[in-house]
Amino acid sequence: MSDTVLVYRGAEIAAYGFGDPHPFGTDRHDVFHAELDKAGLADFIDYGHPRPALVDELALFHTPEYIDKVSRLSAEGKGWLDEGDTPAVPGIYDAASAVVGAVLCAVDEVMHGNYKRAFIPIAGLHHAARDRAAGFCVFNDCGIAVEYLRKKFGLRRIAYVDIDAHHGDGVFYGFEEDPDLIFADLHEDGRNLYPGTGAAEETGKGKARGTKLNIPLAPGADDNDFHRGWEQVEAYLEAARPEFILMQCGADSLEGDPITHLCWTEEAHAAAAASLCRLADKYCDGRIIGTGGGGYNRHNVARAWTRVVQSLVET
Repeated sequence: MSDTVLVYRGAEIAAYGFGDPHPFGTDRHDVFHAELDKAGLADFIDYGHPRPALVDELALFHTPEYIDKVSRLSAEGKGWLDEGDTPAVPGIYDAASAVVGAVLCAVDEVMHGNYKRAFIPIAGLHHAARDRAAGFCVFNDCGIAVEYLRKKFGLRRIAYVDIDAHHGDGVFYGFEEDPDLIFADLHEDGRNLYPGTGAAEETGKGKARGTKLNIPLAPGADDNDFHRGWEQVEAYLEAARPEFILMQCGADSLEGDPITHLCWTEEAHAAAAASLCRLADKYCDGRIIGTGGGGYNRHNVARAWTRVVQSLVET
């Protein structure tokens, strides 16, 4: 198994975005890769290139009716995929499919033992539900990856860890009654920020009650608050003993994001990634995949994601 980190790039995933003046623009990919190129990590990175996801792969998490809707509205190139956050721009089906395909390629590479660690910058689209788009997210690559790991590789105890400022509601509610999905999410309190969910009392339902961890933070929470919350995440993951770790490392939790109110630095992202690498080495044969998630201040996106990759390389 290579100690090199697999990082994905390509026009296919760069195309995921909604144009000006939408905050989720297609420049985020290139901003990150320009910063990564300056980080002196070239000897420790291999670059992967995405493929389109198959319809059957999208259907591991999403309903056929919803997949058909995205395909149709993408071809029409007008209207909305949700209630007004996620426009049906031309080609969005292909771009969203490439995001999923990149994540599944990374899963295959890691599970086949070619790499221990991988990172996909334009991924982590954690708001999309099984039957609808939400919050700039068309297909939920994280949810699909969980189902793919289960169906293709027979894993059950998969950890999904989310440090985006927004609660990962699409993943949470997609697996709310699943006791085997290990879910930990540090986010801005939903009383102040979209999607309004993720209260500490939301710990799962039915057989899964008590198996999920939501840690809402007040607006203005800084790195010290992050570290206090992260102690709970580490303890939770230690007890859960996952077989595979998926990390959603949205950069909108850094100070200066235009649509959120947390005040972390990129060092929080570096610390989280390093911690998860150590846990992955302990319980998962080293297997961890990072996804970029949100982030609408371009400097923050570039620095936070680069620091994540540095931690994947160095830990």
